Amino acid sequence: MSGSMKILVLGGGGREHALVWKLRQSPRAGTIYCAPGNGGIAEEAECLPVDFKNLDSMVALANRLQPDLTVIGPELPLMLGVVDEFTRRGWRTFGPTKAAAQLETSKSFAKEFLQRHRIPTAHYAICNSMDEVGDALPHFHTPIVVKADGLAAGKGVVIAPTKDAATTAASDMLSGRMLGDAGSRVVLEEFLEGDELSFLVVSDGERVAPLVAAQDHKRVGDGDTGPNTGGMGAYTTKTIIDEQMRDWLVTHIARPVVAGMKAEGAKYKGVLYCGLMMTARGPMVLEFNCRFGDPETQPTLMRLESDLVEAMEASIDGRTSDGDFKWSDDAAVCVVMASGGYPGAYQSGKKITGLEDALKLDGVKVFQAGTSHHDGDFYTAGGRVLGVTARAPDLQLAVDRAYEACAKISFDGAHYRKDIAARALKKT
Repeated sequence: MSGSMKILVLGGGGREHALVWKLRQSPRAGTIYCAPGNGGIAEEAECLPVDFKNLDSMVALANRLQPDLTVIGPELPLMLGVVDEFTRRGWRTFGPTKAAAQLETSKSFAKEFLQRHRIPTAHYAICNSMDEVGDALPHFHTPIVVKADGLAAGKGVVIAPTKDAATTAASDMLSGRMLGDAGSRVVLEEFLEGDELSFLVVSDGERVAPLVAAQDHKRVGDGDTGPNTGGMGAYTTKTIIDEQMRDWLVTHIARPVVAGMKAEGAKYKGVLYCGLMMTARGPMVLEFNCRFGDPETQPTLMRLESDLVEAMEASIDGRTSDGDFKWSDDAAVCVVMASGGYPGAYQSGKKITGLEDALKLDGVKVFQAGTSHHDGDFYTAGGRVLGVTARAPDLQLAVDRAYEACAKISFDGAHYRKDIAARALKKT
């Protein structure tokens, strides 16, 4: 028997498809709504129009639905204060307040916070003008990382090989040419060598419960070449980090962040995504996201064996504990199939074929991102179109299954990386 909870998921990408899919498995879930959703989500939830760039639009929707639980997918609603507004109206909402979400919405806030609380991060300078960039550059070795301060959908980071290139990138951001308002302030950072790691925890404002670690692949091309994207694939295994490292990350990074936010009067509730670089000097924080990652959520939730609704309710109620999550020992991998031209300009409306064949494969789930559905067919409707995800007893098998599934799916201009998790496989 299914439960009676009305659940609203805000967002319409691959991450939200994975969240809807997992929330549906809870015995407490009744009707699930997703706004605005996408073609694939419409098969698993009731999709409703909403403008998640507009607070009034989201409030009007919730007022109509009166959801028992609202889950926020993307960062923009958090920046607009949707959690504050919904909570004030008595709607139970999973996610951080506007003040707490500054960890993601302002890179300069995050860097200064890390420094105040002595949490390991790269050497940096915050610059509001080209004069300040000029003053700061002599203190850095090349390459130099140039980051836009505001939200830029994963595209506000340039790794500049020379100081001239760093100057150009900073100028493009500060002038608004590159990213509009998101680049009105920039952060210069030392370049860190090592493996990136996505380490997520769920917090109730005091305690934290870790999720399994994952690794994202940001660059568009094989061998980590080409421009940064929102993420071209991710994998998670039992061995990605050991228990000792997981405990270290909880003790030295996740807990101090949550304690620091509480001390500063902005209690952090929801999911905290710590983007880390595992360097020779130890783990360093690259960035925070105040929501589930995309595409890491897709393989991570494939491994989750416990009730996601329960864990979210525990966060809202202030009773998060280590036992909130139970995981499969299997590996899971997600390969993103993108539109031709992504992350640059791309065309939409291309017919997608082969989805049914892919789903016949053992352990495969295709999470839809930029899709629409009409007249019985799926069409492309975004840059990142599909997250082809597979779970298997070991990483090699999961990778093989995911790529076997990708080979069965086609649309005009489709491209995807052929080396997701290749570095991890080399080490095994």
